[in-house]
Amino acid sequence: MSTGIWILIVVIALLLGAVGGFFGARKYMENYLKDNPPISEDQIRAMMMQMGQKPSAKKLHQMMNTMRQQAKKQ
Repeated sequence: MSTGIWILIVVIALLLGAVGGFFGARKYMENYLKDNPPISEDQIRAMMMQMGQKPSAKKLHQMMNTMRQQAKKQ
């Protein structure tokens, strides 16, 4: 085979690898953020305390569940 064909094969393989890697990483990050939201219960508790509310465990769990459901809808 000539050198030109080998170069073409390498370029096509690199492009396919880059596109596959991009979509694979994107899917992985979507699943990661769905399972591990970027805001935690401690952060919600601090936010509620700053607003002058006394956060109960029930309220915190309700807010976290609501946030998870909204993330699933998106």
